[in-house]
Amino acid sequence: MRIPGFLRNWSLPIAMISGAAAYFVYRLLPLPEGIGVFVSSAVSVVQPTLIFAMLFVTFCKVRIKELKPQKWHLLLLAFQLLPFIVLSLILAFFHDIPLGTRVLMESAMMCLLCPTATAAAVITAKLGGNSASLISYTMQINMAVAIVAPVFLTFSHPVEGLTLGSSFLVIMGKVFPLLLLPLVCALLVRKYAPAVHGWLVTKGRNLPFLLWLVALSLAIAVTARAIVHAHVSLYVMVGIAVVSLVCCLLQFFVGRRIGARYGETVTGGQALGQKNTVFAIWFAYTFLTPVTAIAGGFYSVWHNLVNTWQLQKRRP
Repeated sequence: MRIPGFLRNWSLPIAMISGAAAYFVYRLLPLPEGIGVFVSSAVSVVQPTLIFAMLFVTFCKVRIKELKPQKWHLLLLAFQLLPFIVLSLILAFFHDIPLGTRVLMESAMMCLLCPTATAAAVITAKLGGNSASLISYTMQINMAVAIVAPVFLTFSHPVEGLTLGSSFLVIMGKVFPLLLLPLVCALLVRKYAPAVHGWLVTKGRNLPFLLWLVALSLAIAVTARAIVHAHVSLYVMVGIAVVSLVCCLLQFFVGRRIGARYGETVTGGQALGQKNTVFAIWFAYTFLTPVTAIAGGFYSVWHNLVNTWQLQKRRP
């Protein structure tokens, strides 16, 4: 197999390995004091910029009328929200739950509730799914998370200094700029710069996937950092890894089964299974027991391994 073909066929695992390797090399280098703050700041700027650009190009390929909600989206929303609500109520009313069990329950809550990855539309298109329907669901689940999470976390895991309203605004401020601004920019380019829009739709059709590979490498580097800096026992770490794996496989399976009933097998699987794990890690640090951030890190590995398998299976 020629190298270009190998790189193309194994782009996801290569991006994942590169991101993890880059982080560990960075840890071993004798860098000046304070460089860590600069690198963290740079990543916090570069990562959303890549996601913005990726979504912008993707939005250029869809029309507003294609983003309307579908009936089967309600089933996906119910599957994500109801288990989170039930587990939140259990944690709220049963205060004698052991800490280890509570951490595993919170990890499951986060893995189930976490919104669909903004990059999921790119993989959905690669797999032959409906990226417009996926984008529509991504917007719906982000809004649902911003409303439901603060209400139930107020009882199950209250955070000092964060009220119901402030929690809603914090979550909205985290997720919605990267969903609405690319859409607005794409609409403006479609209307006022049709030549640029035409080039992006035709010549730039692979650009979102390339941008996503870079964003994936950064996400895996962030994942590696979260796991390395998690000072927990091996028992707890293995438990969180297993919980996140079960949640990942379950959501891909249920999403595909729900989607299949409406001719959207691929879209349903990606909508439930592929998560915004950077959001999950931030969400855990902000609203839950911080150690549960590891669940978001492990989930990032699991859902990308599933995506790698799906892409390999689709190739002739």
